[in-house]
Amino acid sequence: MPELPDVEHFRQVFRLHAAGKAVAGLEADPTILRNVQAGALARALIGQRFEDPGRHGKWLVCRTGGPTLLLHFGMTGDLIWSEDEPERHRHDRLILAFVEGGELRYRNMRKLGGVWLAHDDVELAAVLGSLGPDALAIGRRDFLERLSRRRGALKAALMDQSFVAGIGNILADEILWQARLHPRRAIQSLTPGELAVLHRVVHRVLRQASEGYDYVERRRSWLSHVRGHPGAACPRCRSPLSRTVTAGRTTYFCPVCQAGGFDALP
Repeated sequence: MPELPDVEHFRQVFRLHAAGKAVAGLEADPTILRNVQAGALARALIGQRFEDPGRHGKWLVCRTGGPTLLLHFGMTGDLIWSEDEPERHRHDRLILAFVEGGELRYRNMRKLGGVWLAHDDVELAAVLGSLGPDALAIGRRDFLERLSRRRGALKAALMDQSFVAGIGNILADEILWQARLHPRRAIQSLTPGELAVLHRVVHRVLRQASEGYDYVERRRSWLSHVRGHPGAACPRCRSPLSRTVTAGRTTYFCPVCQAGGFDALP
């Protein structure tokens, strides 16, 4: 599932190829549209000029001077610029053609995620209303205050999009490994020092991961680089990694660097 850094990459692609351009034509697969019909989407966007795109967690927010196009990428979503790949693909679900030339294509093989349209800020808030603040934008005070209202395991909170938006399974493991916190650690057991480290690491990991789309491959010192590999060892202490299930998701952690889950608490 794409996480915040992946969507930041898509934001940069959209910014490069669509920002400042006017929509000349639009083709949409009806099965990928979530709150609008294909004809209505075309009528809303043709003739509109896209502004600099935004991102809220895992959502790409593409404003015009009027309606806003929202894209969620699911597990297999991508953005393709026509000059990089001239031939269309059968999984291109939304095609935006521009007055200035070229096509930007939203490709999604499994059709998870999808395409939404908001005509105004009220409708935009209705689409994004259940989300917490963007995980890269949230300040320390707000982060800690929101976390203080939660109970249960730490990893489950980090992945809950109503807490903060943008952190998924892989980066939750990475954040907790870098912060030396067990994924099943009870939130209420965290010390002030651990809370401060956690917020700092959240920002650092998301910022550094957003610097490159291939962060899993590029950052060899990260847990993510070996996560899920057979016989993988902790990049920090070389202990064998442990595997469990937390909040319904496969979880990897170092039992030495991240000691102390629920069972270890008094």
